[in-house]
Amino acid sequence: MLQRKKYTREFKIKALELAELKRDVPSVAEDLGVSRSMIYRWKREMDKDQQACFSGNGRENLTDQELELKRLQRELEDVRMERDILKKAVSIFSKTDRKFTDL
Repeated sequence: MLQRKKYTREFKIKALELAELKRDVPSVAEDLGVSRSMIYRWKREMDKDQQACFSGNGRENLTDQELELKRLQRELEDVRMERDILKKAVSIFSKTDRKFTDL
């Protein structure tokens, strides 16, 4: 099984700088031993957000607002689950109370 190659943030930035200087991505890719598509992908990622690019290990590059939104969505899901559990409990206890009052 082939092991996936990992490149440091610095390596990616230097590769992009080299490609920019030479204006020849294919030769830079060959010199560095990476595919052209990889350099183009790194370029797109850097153009999207220079500060957060190349965070590593497939982690998402999220802004503070996006992180807060994800946290609130998780919290909302927890609250909904608690609400549904309480509704079921009320329903069960209501049925039990009626059985005892009918006797």
